[in-house]
This record gives sequence, structure tokens and C-alpha cells, in this order.
Amino acid sequence: MAKKGDVVIQIEKCKGCELCIASCPQNVLAMSDKVNAKGFRYAVKVNSDCTGCANCAVVCPDAVITVYREK
Repeated sequence: MAKKGDVVIQIEKCKGCELCIASCPQNVLAMSDKVNAKGFRYAVKVNSDCTGCANCAVVCPDAVITVYREK
């Protein structure tokens, strides 16, 4: 049975470094075409293939990503 997870990104605090996107083995994240209030493009979840590995949260320099894993 595959592990399932969910990613929550605080888009107003994201600075668009794209480290989370590069670290995701499931290609769950991508950059938004929009910008947040600070003028940065931000990461968004683009599919539901998240396994809850939390690579994205670990590499985020601003700690704006929370990963939830289903039991």
C-alpha cells in the first residue's frame, strides 16, 4: 500500500527559491504563475501524489511547508 501525504504551503511567506520543487521525488510541487503580497512567485501543490516524505519541508529555508502523513 502506497503512503499518502499532504503538503500545506504558507504562500504569503514563500520566497520562491524552488528548493522544495527540486527535492520532491513525486513532482507534487510547482511554481505558481501568480505572486504573493511580497511579489514572489510561490510553490503550489499540483497533484495528489504526495507520499509524505517531507523532503520539501526539510529543504525549505523559511520553514513555510508543513507535511501531513496519513496513518
